[in-house]
Amino acid sequence: MKVRIGVGVVSSTDRSLAAGPALAELVDESERRGIDSLWLSDQASSAHHVDPLIGLAYAAGRTEKLKLGTGVLVLPGRNPALVAAQLAGLAATAPGRVLPAFGVQPATVSDRTMYPVPPGQRGAVFEEALSVVRALLTEPSVTFEGRFFHLDGATVGPRPAKPLDLWLGGRLPVSMNRIGRLADGWLGSFVTPDEAADCRRQIEAAASEAGREVEPDHYGTNLIVAPHGSDDTAVDTVIAAVARRRKDLADPQRLVCRGWDEARSELGRFVDAGITKFVVRPVVPVESIAEFLDQMVDELLPLQT
Repeated sequence: MKVRIGVGVVSSTDRSLAAGPALAELVDESERRGIDSLWLSDQASSAHHVDPLIGLAYAAGRTEKLKLGTGVLVLPGRNPALVAAQLAGLAATAPGRVLPAFGVQPATVSDRTMYPVPPGQRGAVFEEALSVVRALLTEPSVTFEGRFFHLDGATVGPRPAKPLDLWLGGRLPVSMNRIGRLADGWLGSFVTPDEAADCRRQIEAAASEAGREVEPDHYGTNLIVAPHGSDDTAVDTVIAAVARRRKDLADPQRLVCRGWDEARSELGRFVDAGITKFVVRPVVPVESIAEFLDQMVDELLPLQT
């Protein structure tokens, strides 16, 4: 299985990624260094993020080889037909380089009102929306009658010559079951290698029960790194916030790699657990985007196979 290592959002302490020069630097320097992929997060209320589809379209126009991923795009609350049209356009601009990954829930409480769905129906809306996206990206004309979406001879174009693989995020058993039934891959976040191995087993079981298979190298996760020199107070603040969400985890410190030596070791443990795709990102803003990428290339890219 191919181990591939991409990069996520990297903001510097003096410039947010939402600023054009910072995004341009991240895109251009990732391409120049031969990094496999760039993944942009969906955090609509953040002053430090750009909308992932807009940011990736910008990146597509500046690059020739860099793969472009959404990590992850919140689907419930968006019009899935328009999402399919946007992905089709992006894939036409950057053929063979678009990696859509979707999520059910916004990352922050402040974002939740921006993605409205009927109360108690977020999971159901998500599954129906995913079906709409896949149908529009693979079929010349789509008529769809669901609980939430209705299409009559709808089409988007140009459709990708090769169907896009649709990955999902999540960690809970309901998400693993959904991935096994409906998705082409998994992109985890804030999980340990042991948890990732268990998630993979759950996905494989759900896929088998549904009479399908998720490709063995379509399992990935975010790798969160605090490079040497990171602000320890800021890192501890992030870990404390994660601990409030992950009360089931005895040691939330495990979710952040303190330094590159620890990142290499953790990546190896993930590979042993059957995880082969990685999105590396700093836990807090760094002093220099270029320096972070240099360290990542020197310390982690030799682990690609």
